[in-house]
Amino acid sequence: MQKNILWQGKAYHSLENCVLINTENVFEVNSVITGLHEQVIYRVEYFIKTNKNRETIFFEIKSNLNGVIQSFRFESDGKGNWLTNDKPAGQFTGCIDIDISLTPFTNTLPISRLNLSKNEQQELNVLYIDILNREIKPVQQRYTRLSTYQYKYENVPNDFEAVITVDDLGLVINYPELFERIAIL
Repeated sequence: MQKNILWQGKAYHSLENCVLINTENVFEVNSVITGLHEQVIYRVEYFIKTNKNRETIFFEIKSNLNGVIQSFRFESDGKGNWLTNDKPAGQFTGCIDIDISLTPFTNTLPISRLNLSKNEQQELNVLYIDILNREIKPVQQRYTRLSTYQYKYENVPNDFEAVITVDDLGLVINYPELFERIAIL
């Protein structure tokens, strides 16, 4: 199955075209995001691959922020052991999922992988990539399933939280004040 998704980034004044290929529970994602934030014009391309358990095993990000180009790639065994540019990245040990700041797609990864029951919650370590601030760090996040299509997302221990609405595939429809899906084919 292939899906072509268009998201509008409200806070980041962006537009994302994401192509998702889902075969035998493996995600392969190619996406391009363009936008303007705080007078910085940016373009970001990312590729993500998961294994059959929906654990992230590879991602590559190429960004251009006001003409400054940056590129990096990470590989994992799916259990939270990472290599970056073929070198061990021990600071991210235990991070199974990733979260790219400029896209709601990476919320789909833990939502579909965890398969939570209603009112069940899970806290996890995540490799967080803040493209605009050029920062990569481990963070803790919590997901609580509120209903069939709604999840409460929390950044732990910060006070940021949001109720995210998703579709049958766990793809974000609405992430209040941050992202809104405007098309899917």
